[in-house]
Amino acid sequence: MADLKYYDVILKPIITEKTMGEMADKKYTFYVHTDATKTQIKEAVEKMFAGTKVEKVNTMNLNGKVKRRGMVYGRTSKKKKAIVKLTEASADIEIFEGL
Repeated sequence: MADLKYYDVILKPIITEKTMGEMADKKYTFYVHTDATKTQIKEAVEKMFAGTKVEKVNTMNLNGKVKRRGMVYGRTSKKKKAIVKLTEASADIEIFEGL
């Protein structure tokens, strides 16, 4: 296991039509470090975004896709995705405001 700090856990937000619809239910989706655990993700969200309180975290591992260039086969890198549900009393995450 890597020694991850809270600012290394969350890589970037995922903004799609589906995730935008889930924001009404206070569910936010992020790409996270592949070694991050649910508790590390929860702590990172609560520290990085002031006023947020995480209710639960769902994670999923995404394997790399097989790609081909000429006769050479390779894989894209693995990713890990986390869906973070905030409590009702929690503040919204500001980076998603105005989208």
